[in-house]
Amino acid sequence: MNQVLTPEQIAVKAPAVVELTHADNLSKHYTHIPTMTLMEDMAKLGWEVVDVKQGKSRDLSKRMFKKHLVIFRNPNLKISREGSDAVFPQILLMNSHDGKSSFQFRAGLFRLICSNGLVITTQDFAQARLRHSGYSFEHLKSVVMEMVEKIPDTIKTLNSLTEVELTEEQKMEFALKAIGIRFEKGNAEVLPQELLVPLREQDKGNDLWSVFNVVQEKLVRGGFKYTLREGRRTNRTARRISNFIQDIRINEELFDLAKSYAKDRKSTRLNSSHLGISYA
Repeated sequence: MNQVLTPEQIAVKAPAVVELTHADNLSKHYTHIPTMTLMEDMAKLGWEVVDVKQGKSRDLSKRMFKKHLVIFRNPNLKISREGSDAVFPQILLMNSHDGKSSFQFRAGLFRLICSNGLVITTQDFAQARLRHSGYSFEHLKSVVMEMVEKIPDTIKTLNSLTEVELTEEQKMEFALKAIGIRFEKGNAEVLPQELLVPLREQDKGNDLWSVFNVVQEKLVRGGFKYTLREGRRTNRTARRISNFIQDIRINEELFDLAKSYAKDRKSTRLNSSHLGISYA
């Protein structure tokens, strides 16, 4: 599992996260709550920072105020699956110090076996927002508790993915639709087999959960071959998705795609016995 980041590590990876001031072009009436304040409050609730990212900026003067992402995980909270790797719920927080963003929360999952992060579609977890003005610890606590209370629904969704066995034709279809998610313009040709070859023994299988994870990892991490159809046809190797906003979009849309294959399925294969979390 990812180690908890120190303030020094956070400052190197995403300096905007630890910035305590805001852009100087904002009104004197603007209420500024640094991301660091919320991180300290999340720590009180048992949620630790395991990763941070921030958007790039050509203007260095704006670099410290850009939109950024903080990923939290609670070490006492995990979803166990018999005979498989553990999955850890995550909370994703987006914010900026330029006055253009409220605190935005999303739910995510982390697969221990491949150190891979997934983002749960907002249809399952309505995106929560906290305005800087009127921010309070109690309000944050209520948002976090609401997200935790929805974890059993996530377990049901994961159950349904493990139940569905895909035919070879369905796997190819799933991969082709996934390609359309990554290449929105439809200007790339990718052999679906490029996305369907597992990187590890544990991901082999025709069940939807296995196929989904294999394809998701390939889409985000890149490394597969594709042909660009714009102008002169060129063969390329897909790069890793570095833009966290694009990463979230791809993950959410792919999660929706997987759910569409598992509609109306029910199971109790996963369990919540390790959801030992409480808030005083």
